Amino acid sequence: MLPTKALWEAVSQHFKRSNYGLFQGRMKQYGNNVPFSKHKTRRTWLPNVQQKRVQSEALGEEVRLKLTTRALRTIKKKGGLDNYLRTASPEFLGHTGMKLRHQILRKELEIQGSSEKTFPLVPPLKVQGVTFRNPPNLETARVARQKAAEWLGKKEGELASVAETIQYLQHTTLKPPPVASTTS
Repeated sequence: MLPTKALWEAVSQHFKRSNYGLFQGRMKQYGNNVPFSKHKTRRTWLPNVQQKRVQSEALGEEVRLKLTTRALRTIKKKGGLDNYLRTASPEFLGHTGMKLRHQILRKELEIQGSSEKTFPLVPPLKVQGVTFRNPPNLETARVARQKAAEWLGKKEGELASVAETIQYLQHTTLKPPPVASTTS
């Protein structure tokens, strides 16, 4: 799950300070001081924020964070910062938590040896009579559109439409490609 503008807007909270640490939903609270005379005066309570270094196994380093004691207890309960960031909802994480989550996911993908997710156990995909052994991605789609454009005799650099590409794929899987005839 990589960050998008909509996700960042959903994650941002009205207590701005909670965006820059792991506050786990803790916000500034409002209430009254009530002395013996019952003359109420407004006051606020801030979350119990601590600055800590928390070990991240995936990143292989200690990360300095501002976090609440509630978040610290949850991190301990989940078995570490990495598990907490994977399982916590985006509303609790804020900007800093989401950035750390994405750093950890990228690091894990690097360790696995691939820059993007692969799907090794996906059965062959069949779209309008064309069977794909691997799920198509943007690169294979672009190559297919270029080959379809060449097959149709379009200009250099011009791509075939989706319908033309599907027609090309159906034609090439059923019959050999046409041979260009040269007349002398």
